[in-house]
Amino acid sequence: MKNIRPVKEIIFCAAMLLCCACNHSVQETQIVSVERPAKSESASNYVDNKAPLLPSQFLKLPVGSIQPEGWLKKYLELQRDGLTGHLKEISAWLEKENNAWLTTGGDHGWEEVPYWLKGYGNLAYILGDKDMIAETKVWIEAAFKSQRPDGFFGPQNLKGDKPELWAQMIMLWCLQSYFEYTNDARVLTLMTDFFRWELNLPDEKFLEDYWENSRGGDNLLSVYWLYNRTGDEFLLELAEKIHRNTADWTRPSTFPNWHNVNIAQCFREPASFYMLSHDSTMLNASYNAHHLIRRTFGQVPGGMFGSDENCRMGYIDPRQGVETCGMVEQMASDEIMLRLTGDPFWAEHCENVAFNSYPAATMPDFKSLRYITSPNHVVSDSKNHHPGIDNSGPFLAMNPFSSRCCQHNHAQGWPYYTEHLVLATPDKGAALALYAACRATLKVGNGQTISLHEETNYPFEESTSITITTDQDVAFPLYLRIPSWTANAQISINGEKMRTPLEGGKYACIRRTWKNGDKITLEFPMTLSLQTWQTNKNSVSINYGPLTLSLKIKEKYVKRNSRETAIWDSKWQKDADADKWPSYEIYPASDWNYSLVLNREDALKDFKVIKKEWPADDFPFTQGSVPIEVKAFGRKVPGWGIDQYGLCHELPEPDALKGETEEITLIPMGAARLRISAFPNSYE
Repeated sequence: MKNIRPVKEIIFCAAMLLCCACNHSVQETQIVSVERPAKSESASNYVDNKAPLLPSQFLKLPVGSIQPEGWLKKYLELQRDGLTGHLKEISAWLEKENNAWLTTGGDHGWEEVPYWLKGYGNLAYILGDKDMIAETKVWIEAAFKSQRPDGFFGPQNLKGDKPELWAQMIMLWCLQSYFEYTNDARVLTLMTDFFRWELNLPDEKFLEDYWENSRGGDNLLSVYWLYNRTGDEFLLELAEKIHRNTADWTRPSTFPNWHNVNIAQCFREPASFYMLSHDSTMLNASYNAHHLIRRTFGQVPGGMFGSDENCRMGYIDPRQGVETCGMVEQMASDEIMLRLTGDPFWAEHCENVAFNSYPAATMPDFKSLRYITSPNHVVSDSKNHHPGIDNSGPFLAMNPFSSRCCQHNHAQGWPYYTEHLVLATPDKGAALALYAACRATLKVGNGQTISLHEETNYPFEESTSITITTDQDVAFPLYLRIPSWTANAQISINGEKMRTPLEGGKYACIRRTWKNGDKITLEFPMTLSLQTWQTNKNSVSINYGPLTLSLKIKEKYVKRNSRETAIWDSKWQKDADADKWPSYEIYPASDWNYSLVLNREDALKDFKVIKKEWPADDFPFTQGSVPIEVKAFGRKVPGWGIDQYGLCHELPEPDALKGETEEITLIPMGAARLRISAFPNSYE
């Protein structure tokens, strides 16, 4: 009996130790919902804003740190093998002979070269393509060589006695990416000397031309970028000068101009200046501008707005579209606003444009694109549809020269998106705000290098897994955006479900000491939802998670000669083989004039989601390969047809919704190059 007590004590102590160990295990993994990353007093692992600039909420990794996989890698490979990779062989604007970026006094390419290069170069760095990197360097070296003793560089484009600087502003972004990839200090020297030249230019000659005046915010971000690396005080003075000479995007109920690309690109300028001014009215102005354009012209699905080239009152129906340039610039603005503010709203909006509007603006092989793409788009031909759309010419056909701006500027869309899949945080952590399969190498904690491997078919599937590779245990916070459209999101770590409730529209912040091989699994349940566009006759769109659905219209492709159907400002290189780069017109080969039939008590009760096999070629953005379909019911609307301009007529009045009920098929909007995405509707 004397030994019983000690044995009991031993058992009790062992149990207590086990309990303590379990409690410690629970405590060492903390998950909380937060609106923004935590601020940090210590230096980040990456270049952040120097005082007096406000710190960024997220920090972009150097280009090349993120390697895409899955459908996104396939998209980048299609870009490489399509227009982006081969424009230098077919576009006269990129012809090297007498090019303005290669020869003093050259007569072409002032805008087109940097437009193309900022996507082409980043694509080269991401894919590690040696030939493309070598081609990029040809143009970068020419930029270095072009700098004059007074600091100006590149082609001189004078408007009277006022130098036009828009082309230089684009090339600065190319140089910044080149520096990230190479650490070539000549970039810092060139930018410093050029910005001193800008500071010395009188205000009355600075940013006076239309494009540069609208888009001064791009110049402002480049000044910040350099200041954060050199700390030169004169750059803050230049930042103030840029803001006061840039068009005023803070107006509460109007814009300096109504050009679609300017709006998508320039609404972020006040928020950019907020980082220096600390004036919250500047930040609020960018939010207001984003919503202002959408209150009237953006009452349509897909995240964009119906401007064609310029917004016009009376033209707000979803048959109005937006330039491909506008889409990629909106994506870039969303990514920048995400970094500046940390607001998950911008990540969600970027996905909306990237998944729903942008993919259908190009042919699946990425060898031609459309200048204007609309949410309701039922004819894609080479005719002139003015004034139905605000452009005179063949602006709806898929053409490799559609037109010289979008032809070159489209290149940035998916490379920039790839660069924002994994972000660093000021508290030495990592964040995933946009989701796609990839592998990222980055520094966390006290400078330790790790790898994050994201495996997913998002946005077509609900599950995402992230595996951590590290040489040693490392403590850092990991921020994961929880989409606002999901309910009952779930996080598991190494197979164990975490019990912390997750709030949509916020980040789940996981704090723990991570070990090699740790695996996080995310489940974002996707359901069907209905969105009503009251301004456009109470039309509706149907979403499945982040995907908006469109009517599946049988598409008839007609191959045309690109030289005969191209826009007037298209120019081929003299030795280019146009037969290898045909144009396509797309016509409907099935009825498209359907309304949606909705259940009066439960609107989407009769809709059925059908999931199909993942495409073998990893490309889900075509009718034949898209892995999701939805069965629904609709009625033909006899009076809804093609109008006098050859376009889908405006939405019909509700009392026109007649006809027999039929089963119809919906597919994701990004896979539908002909589409009805905003439907008239009736309830039963």
